[in-house]
Amino acid sequence: MDIFLQQVINGLVLGSMYALVALGYTMVYGIVNLINFAHGEVLMVGAMVAFTVVSLLGDSGLPGWVLLLIAMPVAMLVCAALNFAIEKLAYRPLRTAPRLAPLITAMGVSLLLQTVAMVIWKPNPKPFPQLLPVDPIDLGGPVITITQMLILLVTAIVLVILMILVNKTRLGRAMRATAESPRVAALMGVNPDRVISATFVIGAALAAVAGIMWAANYGTVQHAMGFLPGLKAFTAAVLGGIGNLPGAVLGALLLGLVEAIGAGYLGDLTGGVLGSHYADIFAFVALILVLTLRPSGLLGERVADRA
Repeated sequence: MDIFLQQVINGLVLGSMYALVALGYTMVYGIVNLINFAHGEVLMVGAMVAFTVVSLLGDSGLPGWVLLLIAMPVAMLVCAALNFAIEKLAYRPLRTAPRLAPLITAMGVSLLLQTVAMVIWKPNPKPFPQLLPVDPIDLGGPVITITQMLILLVTAIVLVILMILVNKTRLGRAMRATAESPRVAALMGVNPDRVISATFVIGAALAAVAGIMWAANYGTVQHAMGFLPGLKAFTAAVLGGIGNLPGAVLGALLLGLVEAIGAGYLGDLTGGVLGSHYADIFAFVALILVLTLRPSGLLGERVADRA
């Protein structure tokens, strides 16, 4: 039972990191029907920028949590500026083009960001400093670290803030109007370009936070670190119902739980033929089953069809 509870905790932590990225995916898709496959690389840039800031301030004698508080807003600003530029230069000119064009462009931007990061930070993995206490907290069998608790807390806070933003603020009303019909929203005084840019900026800030949490949890950064979290987060968004904020979080948590529990028991279930590194099998089998039975995802898609 202790092993099962430990894997549940690990799954919730992993799913929370996926959720931070999946929220960015689902917000962008809900408004412009675009899958931004460069989103995982924005996560990588956030982690790399945080690594640089922490490395530069490492000899300052500041506590780890202070370094984290300094590095996080810097990484969020850099990622927000980067995603703003990507949207304006790469995606906006293709907004009325066939859907295949922005998809290919997104893949190209992803490869470009990986290459630029490899040039700036070099291709070899780098150890991310331990900014928070690493001693695990005993929960009566299973254990959890301060970093993992922070990841769970940050994800919950971010979801609440986004729900309030989308449902209770002027920007949120503009987002929903743009998602409904950009043309009609423009006639009612909404600037669709500004709304879409704001959505990309918010998504980039979430990706930066996810990148820092990922680096802090696993203790390493490299230029290709964003590919797999980006792919898993996209899978989670589809699983929960892309275009739906609670659905993205639900899908991410379920994906993390399936992956973690599968990793813990895969060896026993297969008689040692498959190890824990084959845990992705469970995640994608679950995705196929859900989409076969419910193509719109677990919570469907709230975003209305465009007029």
